[in-house]
Amino acid sequence: GIGFEIARQLAMQGASVVLNDIDEKIARQAAQTITASGGECMALYGDAADVDFIEKMVAFAIEKYGRLTIAIANAGITLFADFFSYQPAALQRVMHVNLAGSFFLAQAAAKQIRAQKSGGSILFMSSVTGHQAHQNLAAYGMTKAGLEMLAKSLVIELSPLKISINAIAPGATVTERTAEDAAYNTTWSRITPMGTPAAVTDIANAALFLVDPASRHITGQTIVVDGGWTCVSPSPY
Repeated sequence: GIGFEIARQLAMQGASVVLNDIDEKIARQAAQTITASGGECMALYGDAADVDFIEKMVAFAIEKYGRLTIAIANAGITLFADFFSYQPAALQRVMHVNLAGSFFLAQAAAKQIRAQKSGGSILFMSSVTGHQAHQNLAAYGMTKAGLEMLAKSLVIELSPLKISINAIAPGATVTERTAEDAAYNTTWSRITPMGTPAAVTDIANAALFLVDPASRHITGQTIVVDGGWTCVSPSPY
């Protein structure tokens, strides 16, 4: 839901968008919905953690639109499990998708932007779990905290190229996935200071702000979009 809304809003603001999902049907439907609304959007399905596919995405964007100025590493997975029973395969998958996929998308995008000498923006998708502990999400939270440190670290390499690099840390957000939990909205409305979980538009608005050329002097930062939850941090459990 968050990734789709970011893609939709970018397209509505005039960007030419290449969106990705590992599911071909979902990717095509998303792009068609955006195109039907008047936006310019094309779909490319595949595993966003696969380095060869990441390079394919960048090449596809150049082939279709001629240049690349924005890259958003939104893909991620959450595998809930108790720390004492967490399995090596689960840890490797979470790290591979959340950390390695984001790292190598940033690398591929930055190489292309460097070659263009155009400047641009790269954005990571973190989480409030990178700031506050959540039960059964130690591995996930570790990867999200790592993305925020990666954004800080890449300031050194990317600033001379006029590439900003930032992250967003969403809190509880109503999406198609979270809507499957009947208690989700009630629970998070009760423990969020602003009285409601975020909508996908709240996260997308922050994303558009950070990748806009007008915000280019903001780099190495993480914006938390959580209705104030990390300030008080009551557990949903």
